[in-house]
This record gives sequence, structure tokens and C-alpha cells, in this order.
Amino acid sequence: MSAPHDTLVRNIFDRIAWRYDLLNRIISFRLDSLWRRKAIGALGIADRPALVLDMGTGTGALALDACKVLAPGARVVGLDFSRAMLNRARERTARAGHQDRAAFVLAHALAAPVRNGIFDAVMSAFVLRNVGNLESFFRESYRVLKPGGRIVCLDMFPPPQGTFSRLYWLYFGKLMPRIGSLVSGDPAAYRYLSDSVRAFVSPGTVADTITSAGFVETRTVRYMRGAVCLHLAAKPR
Repeated sequence: MSAPHDTLVRNIFDRIAWRYDLLNRIISFRLDSLWRRKAIGALGIADRPALVLDMGTGTGALALDACKVLAPGARVVGLDFSRAMLNRARERTARAGHQDRAAFVLAHALAAPVRNGIFDAVMSAFVLRNVGNLESFFRESYRVLKPGGRIVCLDMFPPPQGTFSRLYWLYFGKLMPRIGSLVSGDPAAYRYLSDSVRAFVSPGTVADTITSAGFVETRTVRYMRGAVCLHLAAKPR
């Protein structure tokens, strides 16, 4: 882990927690909700009372969506190191009436305070770019999963070069930080979010890192010409 990196990321998300969900909807034209539903569906556990870990749960959007569709008896544990984001997660889950199905824990994703092999699934949404060490993230995910358990990670990536890429960076690199600044009053935070995508590794590198951690059946699903990707894999039985 990198302490300076962790502190930077934590401070940013603490500052923008109060406007994070609204800005996600505005910036993504509400597509973020669709992508999260696809991620949950890809876990393939809607028919049983599974125990799911949401790594980097943030305001609990992914955890709450999972609570709405998982089988009776299923539970979600959301883990994050931003206290302000977790406060929002607890508030929105309680408002939706799902507080009995979700628990939120203040902790680092690279050192989850849970036993080995207890979760049926691990999921994350828009977290990987903010992790200081992807290898450690996937090793930790592997550790907490039961044999046969699945992992699903949703995130944003630099799109391949071309016309779409130029239009994408015109919007996400220039216009989006201005929108974020106007709504949240924090230009530095939304400049960081744009820069974190620009500096992120390729979807293929993430897939290779997942496989190197011991997972099998690694697969990548691309949306928006690869600007958003869903990575899926399983822990061997």
C-alpha cells in the first residue's frame, strides 16, 4: 500500500461524498445504474442466499442494488476506507429499507478484516483505478472467496485511439471536471477522477492481473467501445 496515495484518495472521496451519487448520474447520463445491474447479474447468485463482499463500496450504490435483487437471506458487506462515503451508504440503505441486508465496515480493501474463504462473491464498481496495488487487491479478493466463488469488477478505462477516443476525452477530460466543479465546488477532486482514468492500465492488463492472482475463467465485457469494462472470474473449486 502507498500511504500518500491512500490519504489523497480518502480525502477526495470524503470531500465529495455528499454529491457523489448525483454527479455519477449526471456525468454518466444514468448509465452507471445499468452497468451496476449488469455487474450484479454477472455474479450468477440471484437464486440463493449468498454472502457478498462489496470492495470499495463508497456510498453503497452497488451494495444497495444487490440487496434489491438477491435472494431472501442474502447479505452484502460493504467495505471502504472513507468514513464520509460509508455514512452515505448507511443512510441510503436505511432509506430504502434494506439495512437488515447490508453491513458497512470501515477498512482498507487491501487488508479486509474478514476470515479466509467466507464469501460467495466479491464485487466492486469504479474502485480499481483508485487502488494503489492491483495485485494485492485481487490476491485479497481471492483470499476471502469460497472455492468456486466469483469476482466481478466494473471500472472505466482509457478507450482505444480513434474518433471515439477524441470525443471521449473532450467530454471526460475537459467538460466533466467543470461539471463536477460546478456541482460539488471541488475542481481538484473531479480533475483527479479524470486523470485517474487517463493514467489507468488497459483492460487486458487487469485481466492478466486477475489470472495471476489465481482466478480462472477470466473474461472481459466491454461497453462504450472499451471505455467501461466488466471483468469476471472465478476461484477454482
